[in-house]
Amino acid sequence: MSMLLRCDETPQWPRLRAHFGAEGGGLDLRQAFASDAQRFAHFSQAAPHVFADLSKNLWDRQAEALLLDMARSCGLAQRRDAMFAGQPINCTEGRAVLHTLLRRPAGLALPGDQPFVAAALEQVHATLDAMLAYADAVRADDAITDVVNIGIGGSDLGPHMAARALDAYQVPGKRFHFVSNIDGHELHGVLQGLRPERTLFLVASKTFTTIETMTNARSALAWFTAQGGRDVACHFTALTTNVQAAAALGITTTFGFWDWVGGRYSLWSAIGLPLAIAIGSAGFRALLAGAHAMDEHFRTAPFAANLPVRLGLLDLWYRNFHGFTSRCLAPYHAGLAHLPAYLQQLEMESNGKRVDLAGRELPMATSPVLWGEPGSNGQHAFFQMLHQGSDVLPLEIVAVRQCAHALPGHHEMLLANALAQTQALMVGRASADGHRHFPGNRPSTFLLLEALTPASLGALIALQEHRVFVSGSLWGINSFDQWGVELGKVLACDLQQRLASGDLSGLDASTAGLLSRLRG
Repeated sequence: MSMLLRCDETPQWPRLRAHFGAEGGGLDLRQAFASDAQRFAHFSQAAPHVFADLSKNLWDRQAEALLLDMARSCGLAQRRDAMFAGQPINCTEGRAVLHTLLRRPAGLALPGDQPFVAAALEQVHATLDAMLAYADAVRADDAITDVVNIGIGGSDLGPHMAARALDAYQVPGKRFHFVSNIDGHELHGVLQGLRPERTLFLVASKTFTTIETMTNARSALAWFTAQGGRDVACHFTALTTNVQAAAALGITTTFGFWDWVGGRYSLWSAIGLPLAIAIGSAGFRALLAGAHAMDEHFRTAPFAANLPVRLGLLDLWYRNFHGFTSRCLAPYHAGLAHLPAYLQQLEMESNGKRVDLAGRELPMATSPVLWGEPGSNGQHAFFQMLHQGSDVLPLEIVAVRQCAHALPGHHEMLLANALAQTQALMVGRASADGHRHFPGNRPSTFLLLEALTPASLGALIALQEHRVFVSGSLWGINSFDQWGVELGKVLACDLQQRLASGDLSGLDASTAGLLSRLRG
């Protein structure tokens, strides 16, 4: 596709600068609500499975209108449509970006589909059907009590987060473990509580060369054999496209995926097998359906009523005009404890870039730092800084209206706390005693799910994926490569050999000194 305009190259950019300088930068939320009785109605909306309140954010209707016009000038709709159609928008790797195909219903054609898409969709559903049949068989096998997923990055964060979120749907009688760290303490701690004849290991690596994953997999195999385990083929399954490498380890059951599936977008693929075992094929299909519903919302809704677009524009407004460097995510649901870590990879690996699609250094900041913790815990840890710190840190709350337990009073207290935090951040409290003064006028976003179900979780994740796509597209960057993780891997291989040999030649003084100390 042809090069599109970067946000700072549009005619709206200087108008946004002028508006921010004249009014937008000094917006007072309390006055904004007092002068606009329809502010909540305008800045809130329902999307599939998600209701969003954006009204407590530091923008007004004029800023949003200018941002929407800027998105149109940038060609956001064309880039979005190119992604859905399978055009190779991952230009540095020459790949399509088709994670949305993984949740597209069988046989559904979209306008502009590239010629290979129909055949790819058939392959997606053939693999999905086979994977889910296998998942249901394991789910029904009482002899398997423990499932261990060995992966890292996107091969761990997605299924780990989702399995925790949907534990109310998990099959009874099975435990699910996730090993990602090369630190042997993690794998050792998991293996201590297992019996080989009752354990299924899932080795998740597209290429079957990821050093952390393969080291852990080989150690798990060695443990399995040393503990008297028999029939590796029945107790190890690979989620990979490298069937030969898996077979070399004795693994014959494999489920693959395609090069147009990026790691941080791979939950919907065979990488989701541990989740499929946990919640069953019907639950996994509901997860896909929820994500597809959000895909269709993003693909078809007008920008002014398009929740991923509005969130992406707000992210750009905060990063490039207000200068906010981070965003805090506070899920008010214990099941979403791993959501901040999952979204850290999604946003910071996707948009943590300093050059545009043409390789030009960017004149503006890109990805904010995303961080967080379950809300009620965070209130007793870092919310002090949100309310009274010297930096303004936008807060994003994810809450769930219905709970999945019968303990009286807990959920009402949890929801009251979620509401209270956003209210307190906005209204503040005046006091002559500076220690007790709350300045207020601090921004927050409130995302509400009716219940935490496979469908609503799928929609929530897809919402975040598309939001990141929006801001990345406006910045003119490639959100789908991750070259920044490569250099450290290369150097680690060299240093591992040096730790064994003691060779310090050519190293900087700091690395040489530390290596000598580590060797003892």
